[in-house]
Amino acid sequence: MALNDIGWGSAGAGISSSGSGNGIGRGAAAGTQGHAGTTSKKRLVMIIADPGRESTAAMEWALSHSIVEGDDILLLHVNMPPSGAPGGAPPSRTGSGGSSSSSSLGVFLGGGGCADAEFMETMRAACKARHPRARIHAERVEPATEGREAKAQTILAESQRRGVELLVIGGHRRFSSFLGLRSASGSSRGHDSTAEFLIEHSKCLCVSVQKKGQNAGYLLNTKTHKNFWLLA
Repeated sequence: MALNDIGWGSAGAGISSSGSGNGIGRGAAAGTQGHAGTTSKKRLVMIIADPGRESTAAMEWALSHSIVEGDDILLLHVNMPPSGAPGGAPPSRTGSGGSSSSSSLGVFLGGGGCADAEFMETMRAACKARHPRARIHAERVEPATEGREAKAQTILAESQRRGVELLVIGGHRRFSSFLGLRSASGSSRGHDSTAEFLIEHSKCLCVSVQKKGQNAGYLLNTKTHKNFWLLA
């Protein structure tokens, strides 16, 4: 399947006719001139922001392969309670390892690393450097509910409330539940339940992005396309 067969068509998520080779999330309609010479409606692209290499990879893919001139960008972070606290969730790979987060963002920006406390501003600066004319917002929200799916449900509610048209989230490991496989613990649930939940339930196009090595490209998952390989 050709890469440009997947993406953002003239009326929303569907078949891309751009032929640009950029594929998922980008198409002929976004930020371009329509048949009548009028500019298409702006998209709101939400990128889930966490202090980890997965979130940085998702942002990097969105900026390089999906976001076009005229799109608005929203970096959203859910302030989940720490593990062990009431309503807390098990540690997430996406939010672990300050050193990996700092080095990944530092390399992306062409400079030094950053402290985890500053990751939102650093990600916003990276978006601005790549798309200087875009309107970029960075927001932190509290979880709207409790339990294992609290983060996913909060992101889903925010994306629907704000009219998001493209949702991008960092992923890790393979989506075992989509492939009908079981994890090492015997559960059929995937290793990245937040991304899986959002892909399954989002009304907009949701893309999970996993970077495969420094220069090996990206592994992309959407509701209709699983483990799609995009070379860097």
